[in-house]
Amino acid sequence: MSIKKIGIVIAIERELEAFLKSSYEIEELEGRFKCFRTAVNCNEVYVIKSGWGLIDAAVATQYLITKFGVEAILNFGVTGALDPALKVSDLFYVRKCLNFDFDTSTIDDVTPHQYGDMEDEFVYLDEELIDLVKSIYPEIKEAVDASGDKFVDKKEDKEERFNAGCNICDMEIVAIARVCFLNDVKCLSIKCISDEYDGDGSDFEENVRASADKAFKLIDRILQEI
Repeated sequence: MSIKKIGIVIAIERELEAFLKSSYEIEELEGRFKCFRTAVNCNEVYVIKSGWGLIDAAVATQYLITKFGVEAILNFGVTGALDPALKVSDLFYVRKCLNFDFDTSTIDDVTPHQYGDMEDEFVYLDEELIDLVKSIYPEIKEAVDASGDKFVDKKEDKEERFNAGCNICDMEIVAIARVCFLNDVKCLSIKCISDEYDGDGSDFEENVRASADKAFKLIDRILQEI
């Protein structure tokens, strides 16, 4: 594939650390966001820390597209398990995601969580990049992500999202993927479990850095191949 400018959106500082301790020559850029530039092979790579949640993730994604003209957005980070069978350090690519908090079905001819210009309730990520991931890491698992502006730690909330057809949850990827869709930009997300179905949120703090490191190692391999 022909991509020369790549953006990476990272939500929080503890995930960003995985990139900052890499072997790349990293330049910090001035601006409202914590943003960095590096080069991998012949590609320019711009990395931004968005902060928690859908709004900040959407703004950061659009910032990379508008200011730097990136042609693909990669996202990596940690995620919560909605399926009891998933364990800490399980690694995923996100096939599709939904905005769990979005619902206009009472006034529009759509299903819950569905945007009017989408074929169903999901926002889909780039197939070409997913195929690249599977060629690099064949044992990787597939995820369907429920995004929303809430850290999900209660079992009843996890069950509700699982029943919507999702096996992991986070607070950013549907916003990133939606902005990429609207801008005709490729999008890929790599997630690693930090908190299990039976956890209460405390396991997030215990595992966030190790899980982020594992997700970034795969992103690093992907950057070498694009």
